[in-house]
Amino acid sequence: MGSVLCFSLITFLFVVVALQPCLTKKTYIVHMKHHQRPSSYSTHHDWYDAQLKSLSSSTSDESSLLYTYDTAYPGFSASLDPHEAELLRQSDDVVGVYEDSLYLLHTTRTPEFLGLDNEMGLWAGHTPQELNNAAQDVVVGVLDTGVWPESKSFSDVGMPDVPSRWRGECESGPDFYPKVHCNKKLIGARLFAKGYRMSASGSFTNQPRQPESPRDQDGHGTHTASTAAGAPVANASLLGYASGIARGMAPRARVATYKVCGPTGCFGSDILAGMDRAILDGVDVLSLSLGGGSGPYYRDTIAIGAFSAMERGIVVSCSAGNSGPAKASLANTAPWIMTVGAGTIDRDFPAFAVLGNGKKITGVSLYSGNGMGKKLVSLVYNTDSSGSLCLPGSLDPKNVRGKIVVCDRGSNARVEKGLVVKESGGVGMILANTVESGEELVADSHLLPALAVGRKVGDYIRQYVKNEKNPMAVLSFGGTVVNVKPSPVVAAFSSRGPNTVTPQILKPDVIGPGVNILAAWSEAIGPTGLEKDIRRTKFNIMSGTSMSCPHISGLAALLKAAHPDWSPSAIKSALMTTAYNRDTTNSPLRDAEGGQLSTPWAHGSGHVDPHKALSPGLVYDITPEDYIKFLCSLDYEMGHIQAIVKRPNVTCAKKYADPGQINYPSFSVFFAKSRVVRYTRTVTNVGAAGSIYEVVIDAPLTVSVTVKPSKLVFKRVGERLRYTVTFVSKKGVSTMTKSTFGSISWNNAQNQVRSPVSYSWSQLFN
Repeated sequence: MGSVLCFSLITFLFVVVALQPCLTKKTYIVHMKHHQRPSSYSTHHDWYDAQLKSLSSSTSDESSLLYTYDTAYPGFSASLDPHEAELLRQSDDVVGVYEDSLYLLHTTRTPEFLGLDNEMGLWAGHTPQELNNAAQDVVVGVLDTGVWPESKSFSDVGMPDVPSRWRGECESGPDFYPKVHCNKKLIGARLFAKGYRMSASGSFTNQPRQPESPRDQDGHGTHTASTAAGAPVANASLLGYASGIARGMAPRARVATYKVCGPTGCFGSDILAGMDRAILDGVDVLSLSLGGGSGPYYRDTIAIGAFSAMERGIVVSCSAGNSGPAKASLANTAPWIMTVGAGTIDRDFPAFAVLGNGKKITGVSLYSGNGMGKKLVSLVYNTDSSGSLCLPGSLDPKNVRGKIVVCDRGSNARVEKGLVVKESGGVGMILANTVESGEELVADSHLLPALAVGRKVGDYIRQYVKNEKNPMAVLSFGGTVVNVKPSPVVAAFSSRGPNTVTPQILKPDVIGPGVNILAAWSEAIGPTGLEKDIRRTKFNIMSGTSMSCPHISGLAALLKAAHPDWSPSAIKSALMTTAYNRDTTNSPLRDAEGGQLSTPWAHGSGHVDPHKALSPGLVYDITPEDYIKFLCSLDYEMGHIQAIVKRPNVTCAKKYADPGQINYPSFSVFFAKSRVVRYTRTVTNVGAAGSIYEVVIDAPLTVSVTVKPSKLVFKRVGERLRYTVTFVSKKGVSTMTKSTFGSISWNNAQNQVRSPVSYSWSQLFN
């Protein structure tokens, strides 16, 4: 008996040991001292592969190496078990070994709303046609879920040959044929999915399977790519909503897509590989509508890749995130990244509910099916937590069948709530905001009659259901309306500052259109994205900073076309300093969270204004060496700085005493250690020779602000002049004083070059 037990135990242990590597392997990103490659290896790939094979006792020829990074990162990614990862950490050739991180997607009237229609006259001396022709040499790279190449948004009618400098390509797949699906508009389509496939217990099979192809099965990537640079498409709509011409911000620019995201998100190893390849391919703008949490820049995959892109003259535009209205919820905060929040546009999709007491409620909806008629039906609201949210399995069909259900917004997807109601037998839904989402209204293409309402109206409806003996309602739908006022309004979901990674850098940078945006869509999935949505449409309406980001990416492409010699920081500066802070009613920008005035922690420098950005007057330029001095001021270890900068000889011989000394187009003043903060900035004249600017200061009562000199006289184009700002917290101001805001502007008859300023007295950022 004992020998049998012993044999069984040995067999069991053998099986466990044999299975353990399979069960525990994960993807790791390895930072190498890549400049120390031994001469015996002809390539870094060979060196990395040999390092990995030396760790494994396996006799298999199969390598665990997933990607070798050439430009975006000094190292590689590989599938390793924890023991192998630890052995690598002990190597003298290795700076760090980091487990792969998951990033999430931040999920066409906008050309007219931004003034991009062809009737607006000259653009900084260019006609719209001249600017569009120049944009034909600009390539926008989009890292996302891929592309639906059959969309008319990627038509190449009238496009000239692909620029000879382009080094990218379209990769083939079982459902993607380069000679058929790529053209002079869509000039690149690649797939990077090794990290995604290896993410579940080291297995290529545990994640949802998709064809090995650049094709978009999700819709998100097609939407963002066409928003940035889609060709004009007439009679575009979502099932009749928002009908008109859909076009991207830079409709004549080229598009290259890099599929780095799958159904569950985007892995850092794949994102780095996509950025690495895009840089080598020769993109001019990189657009990333995705992100993770905030952390040190040397652990931020996107920040590291973006630094390499910036050094090569590539503008990197990223979404700020959809974690608002919570403070300090930003992603993508590195100063060399354009961080984009979201606002509304002047178009809406009204829907109505008439209650049994005769009160008419207004909300929004994209429901496109049959209406409810005029007959009132019962209205119910489940007050327990899961039932009020309409979570899956939370509704009793006996209580909701044949009725309209009130559902609280939050926890699960808005469209999923509608599906839950429908599958429980409900005939309609009123989606009511809570305190967190305030008065922000986001329209959705629900599977049953449904509308969304703000918090105040939602509270009224909840009370009506509670107090009325027999609550009733009926829903109706009003189609599309335009010229809605006020607009823009900052979206409640848009992530907010302050910047917790570097408090001295004000983020987000700008806001752009991000609510109810019409753009191209994948025909592999319905407009709700739900598996049970069998509808198919060529266009969809979506909301998120994912939608605002490609607007700014496309505008950056236009600026690149108009000013090919401008650096990424100059283009970023032009978009920031010309942004506006007043809505269409000439009132200060408001926040959808509760209707109160917005602040730069929500809208950054303001809402982009493309026409003014083309002729900003002055720009704040920043060189790669300036960014290195910034990184040195953060007191990172030299190895961490080298991970970002990727230079073997980088030093901190020159560094800023304070990170806020970098030549940024905005100010974040942090009175943490002193009542006095002094910053010097340098502006470059990109306007006319002989331009004269005078300073205008808007400061709170708690701070004294002086600027020297108060007048800047530029004798020639390209001249650079410095000014120094001294911020003094007045005596008696408590460290618990609420954060406040102001601005510094350099003005003349032609230009207002405005920089927002935030003031904080405590790291609590109250």
